[in-house]
Amino acid sequence: MKLYSYPRCGTCRKALAWLRSHELSAEPIDITLQPPDLEELRLGLEQLGRRRLFNTSGQSYRALGAAAVQAMDDEQALAALAADGKLVKRPFLLHRGRVLTGFHPAEWQQLLLG
Repeated sequence: MKLYSYPRCGTCRKALAWLRSHELSAEPIDITLQPPDLEELRLGLEQLGRRRLFNTSGQSYRALGAAAVQAMDDEQALAALAADGKLVKRPFLLHRGRVLTGFHPAEWQQLLLG
């Protein structure tokens, strides 16, 4: 299990605490230093759609602009996400070929404990 997260992100810290409380371990990866690769992002795109891949409340997204993101085709969007981890919705969890973004305990429980 890989968990792309940002150490200063409260939601990411909650996700890590949830994993520990359920005795699950994940390989934590600082998303700002090492964003998910194109293959992992493509998997997320297929499973979740573009909307759930972008961190729409982040500074990188605001600097780029919603209109610019909407104008991108999927390959351009994936390249932008792979180039700037702050654009990626976090935490970004990869487990056995499944991707989850954001921390929604019910979704995580279904995937990891279900």
